[in-house]
Amino acid sequence: MTVPSGSLTSIALQKFKQNFWGVFSFAIICLVGLAALFAYVLAPDSSSNANQMHLSIHSKPPGFTVDILTMPGSTEVVDLDSQSLLSKLFLGSTSTVTEVPIDSYRSVGDVLYYTEFSDLGIQDEKSINLSEYKVLATDLIKTKRFWFGTDKYGRDYLSRVLIGSRISFGIGFIAVFISLVLGLLMGSIAGYYGGKWDAIIMWVINVTWSIPTLLLVIAITLALGKGFWQVFIAVGLTMWVEVARIVRGQIMSVKEMQYVTAARALGFKDFRIISKHILPNIMAPIIVICAANFAAAILIESGLSFLGIGAQPPVASWGSMIRDHYNYIILGQPYLAIIPGVCIMLLVMSFMLLGNALRDAFDVKT
Repeated sequence: MTVPSGSLTSIALQKFKQNFWGVFSFAIICLVGLAALFAYVLAPDSSSNANQMHLSIHSKPPGFTVDILTMPGSTEVVDLDSQSLLSKLFLGSTSTVTEVPIDSYRSVGDVLYYTEFSDLGIQDEKSINLSEYKVLATDLIKTKRFWFGTDKYGRDYLSRVLIGSRISFGIGFIAVFISLVLGLLMGSIAGYYGGKWDAIIMWVINVTWSIPTLLLVIAITLALGKGFWQVFIAVGLTMWVEVARIVRGQIMSVKEMQYVTAARALGFKDFRIISKHILPNIMAPIIVICAANFAAAILIESGLSFLGIGAQPPVASWGSMIRDHYNYIILGQPYLAIIPGVCIMLLVMSFMLLGNALRDAFDVKT
């Protein structure tokens, strides 16, 4: 579908393309979105929630390299192909092996002797019989590099950051969707019909608005229970008031215009007038507020996870990663808290800059 060169949409698109920070922030959001969607493909640790722990190599700096001995969990053959491709893409792989960081190893016949990695200088040599697994020593030992280092549990930090981006993007999309559904419904009824409907809905909006957002989210989360989806719903239920106020005000300003009066004269029903004639003409400010709500939802989820009532372990979340490692700032490893903090800041700033660019693009006065 092509957009006419003289249409308002075409003009807004041209103005948006001329805004460097708007295009740059949109590119950042797209990159983070792709990283979130294909997190398990990009992550070095593709196990569910990147939860492969190696306590002997905890809190290692970025770029740390170590030899990893991969031992099957049992001598029985496990069919790894039984897991569907979609399951691997969205839920990660079901790990059936045990990974052991090692300092050194040697192979004598069918016996592999190895020494587990230890910062304490412990040299306890162990062995496994290769004939049980019918593999060579070189097939079990691989050198692994941790580009972002490891967390306090020895998990690959880059993998945790990539998979944690799913929480931030998910909370943004679901919260904005819920706020749009409720906000458009309540705002349209209040703005179009007015009277007692407007009074009732505005009373609900004012009561909801008077409660601090974080406090209201905490109350809803505690009522629904701790968990992944509960947080998404709780954040969405607190953000609809802003959309409703914008929609109400916009509809009140356009409902007496000539094209609305003409639609009434033609006998169109109220639902068609609102959905087909009014809402398409007031979407510009709604799009802008949705971008701001997306950024606010990310911050709220990060705050909840930092407080321990957001996404629960072992689910990776940027907020919970900061909570787990904020004390490392004074222990000489500040990057463990700085990396997820920078990710939050970059994504939130991108959505705010995108919202500002969309506002300027849709402004007919400029």
